[in-house]
Amino acid sequence: MASFINPTRRHFMAGTAAVGAASLLGIRTASASVDWKRFAGTTLEVNLIKSPRSETILKNLSEFEALTGIKVNAEATPEQQQRQKTTIELSSGKPSFDVVHLSYHVQKRQFEKGGWLADISGFLKDPSLTDPSLTESDFAEAGLAFAKDSNGVLRSLPFSVDYWIIYWNKTLFEKKGLSYPTNFDEMAQAAEALTDPSTNTYGFVARGLKNANTPVWTTLMLGYSMTPLGPDGKLRTTSDEAVAAAKLYQRLMTKSAPPGVSGFNWAEAQSAFLQGKIGMWLDGVGFAPPIENPEKSRVVGQIGYGIMPKGPKAQAAATTGDGIGVVAASKNKEAAYLFCQWVISHDMGARLLQAGAGVPFRQSVLEDQKVRQGVTMPSAWLDAVVGSGKVSQLALPVIIPVTEFRDIYGVGLTNMIGGADPASELKNATAQFEPVLARSEG
Repeated sequence: MASFINPTRRHFMAGTAAVGAASLLGIRTASASVDWKRFAGTTLEVNLIKSPRSETILKNLSEFEALTGIKVNAEATPEQQQRQKTTIELSSGKPSFDVVHLSYHVQKRQFEKGGWLADISGFLKDPSLTDPSLTESDFAEAGLAFAKDSNGVLRSLPFSVDYWIIYWNKTLFEKKGLSYPTNFDEMAQAAEALTDPSTNTYGFVARGLKNANTPVWTTLMLGYSMTPLGPDGKLRTTSDEAVAAAKLYQRLMTKSAPPGVSGFNWAEAQSAFLQGKIGMWLDGVGFAPPIENPEKSRVVGQIGYGIMPKGPKAQAAATTGDGIGVVAASKNKEAAYLFCQWVISHDMGARLLQAGAGVPFRQSVLEDQKVRQGVTMPSAWLDAVVGSGKVSQLALPVIIPVTEFRDIYGVGLTNMIGGADPASELKNATAQFEPVLARSEG
């Protein structure tokens, strides 16, 4: 899975330094009702995924240590290594860390099945441990769906979210007299109207590379009120709706996308879009900062940020995200919870947003006018974030073999770009994946 944003460290640090120099807009003092010093002298071990989000945490650690008197040893490792390390250590029952950063869309079901995260619902209700502004109702619905287990028990705190949106080139649209599409039909028609290979102009781009492309299909599927996995745990990937979404994917990627799109991950799609010759790009909202950076982009000031258009049956913004949780085996659960609470606090959410390092799950941060004033992205981007939060749905099934799911269906989707029949490809992929899923739940 791609991270929400992938700037260089230099660009990231420059951005956060600028935020610091301007003093944070919308900063709040720590709640007096919480006994922040209660666990002073404790040492916490924290396991983070290396990303712009974890860099924001590491950069501001001294603030938490000063507030609480708790010493924090935090390690940030690249995503794949972090997943291996956490699985090995948590499976042993004796992990070396108290706090863990997790990719919900990949690790939630695995962590849940392993019983690896502590129940923190009681901590959330304890006024001596929790700031009164931190309530469940402040989280986007998808965030709570991620954070709670199948019994409705809160096992982590939602940290950073990625909503899938449409980036659209207003200049290209205006040249053709087109407006932003309100539904899937209009989106496909606009993509085709914008496409002119003789000028190297294409109406649509998204991920075509196997594995990376699967969330594009499941995003479209949500517009048909369909998810890959039903509430009964059975695959719905050969349903009429799943096939219709695959046919739309095939149409967009064959009639309106640039040559070679079957080799595109998000980085190639972004690169093409920045050249100013692509009408629409469907992907995560966190890839926006380079678009407004004149050093990287030819389309500064020309781009609109749109909430996903309505499908035939629903409007939905596909959602992925990460969270932070207290390890069930930790001997310092309350202190670890204070750290998690600080990570997803209003101030840290403001820093994420203003640095372009991520989007907090907390709607109050996104709607805070003072915080918004400190955001360098256009207001339309933030409006797309807030609007997407109101129609957010999970982009991928919450299962252990999510990588295999993406691999197997991703091959089928890439084949469709080559002209293969969508219904046949989905039938084949489902036959391949069913036993994988069955083994994982056995």
